[in-house]
Amino acid sequence: MRRKTLQGIGIAATAVSLFLFPVLATAQSPDAEKTSGEQQSQDSKDKPDAPAPVKPQDANPPGGQKPPDDKKDDQEGKQSKRMFGIVPNFAAVDANTILPPLTVRGKFKLATEDSVDYSSFIWAGILAGQSMALRADPELRNGVAGYGRYYWRAFADQASGSYFTEAIVPALTHEDPRYYTLGHGGFFRRTGYAISRVVVTKTDSGGTSFNYSEIVGNALEAGLSTAYYPPEERGWSNTGLNYVSQLEAAVTNNIFREFWPDIRRKVFRQK
Repeated sequence: MRRKTLQGIGIAATAVSLFLFPVLATAQSPDAEKTSGEQQSQDSKDKPDAPAPVKPQDANPPGGQKPPDDKKDDQEGKQSKRMFGIVPNFAAVDANTILPPLTVRGKFKLATEDSVDYSSFIWAGILAGQSMALRADPELRNGVAGYGRYYWRAFADQASGSYFTEAIVPALTHEDPRYYTLGHGGFFRRTGYAISRVVVTKTDSGGTSFNYSEIVGNALEAGLSTAYYPPEERGWSNTGLNYVSQLEAAVTNNIFREFWPDIRRKVFRQK
């Protein structure tokens, strides 16, 4: 049964989330840092014996030359094309960024990039190996031939999911399938925002709407999968489980996208 495979994926995602939780929880927004600085400044004013703050011009070196201003870290909410150097992150948009709407061609290009990226073949191989080891679909048998049957089905699952959620449905509903990073606020606020993006999304006109791309697109993927899995693995139960797992994966992906800039800075020390 595919249930075992999906449970294995869920356990792995939970383990990674628990590992990264201390990093994500300590991610502080610029607004919070500013508020903290203002509070410290106010406390200094309230203390009569506190020394006067040093003004920038008082700290000039001899000769009257001013030191270069410290550049504010402009990496807040900055995304990269990949997460952890492998996972595609092509649909993530930097915080406070306004982009022109994606054309229909652009949406299909985005789905294609996610579907045929080299990491997609690797991930399909990992899922195929896990499914075969757990005998998720006994009808597919074992061995090299069995692994091949698991492999192309795993690849078809993720490719059809990308096209339904990033190209076909968004083109029909005029939705923007990209993830727009919030980039500020506390951990729970940003996590809630990331989760909500599965239900709410931007439109091509710049507004917001119900996220048909995720909700309907993943349902179409789950329905299509019944056409190429063994008859014993079809039915409403397995289709519904596949659908829920796709939504769960979308939520997890959004959360990692939201906090990926913080993970890069705090864990990998990258800019």
